[in-house]
Amino acid sequence: MSTQPMPHDPHRFSRATLQPLAKELGLVRARVHEFCGPARRSLAAVLMGQTTGPVLWIFAGWQAERLFPDGLHGFTDPGRVLFAQARRTEDMLWTMEEALRSGAIALIFADLVDIPAMTPVRRLHLAAEQGALVAGQAGRLAPLGIILTPHIGGAAGIESRWHIRPTPSQDPHLAHTYPEPRWQLERLRARLAPPAQWILKKSGATTAL
Repeated sequence: MSTQPMPHDPHRFSRATLQPLAKELGLVRARVHEFCGPARRSLAAVLMGQTTGPVLWIFAGWQAERLFPDGLHGFTDPGRVLFAQARRTEDMLWTMEEALRSGAIALIFADLVDIPAMTPVRRLHLAAEQGALVAGQAGRLAPLGIILTPHIGGAAGIESRWHIRPTPSQDPHLAHTYPEPRWQLERLRARLAPPAQWILKKSGATTAL
């Protein structure tokens, strides 16, 4: 398992256009990325903890499974999160598109229940680019869009895809305790970076590879 930063990795945050995710990893702003896997909402919480300002969380009103605000404690202030309930997947994508285009909110999530087609993803990218121009004129960060998808994801045209799942501690002394969370984070796809995987650990208020 690779745990070392890779050379010439465009997802390292050496440029102002990158939003830090964890240690040397980052996400390109003014684009839309995909989080998938059983712990995708945990990765969203990790990302929230790396940002400031309001967050928009768009969720499916017809699904019982959704983000629990109190679970964000330890990552970020739940009061930052604005929740938008949608009746259809099309409404979720439309809401995200409009929010990205406005440039008013720097971090926008859509907690989808299925995989979007390529055309809506392209529209989201265009909206994010337009929102970046608006945000830049106002002195704000360019918007960053994240779609959360079930299982191993698979949205076509996405900037990057990240899969995350819980993983047990390897320390035998922690077998009868409540250890800090650990996850296996995999970069399944990125435009200019190879697949890779890391162990992501949370210790107190910090999260690190």
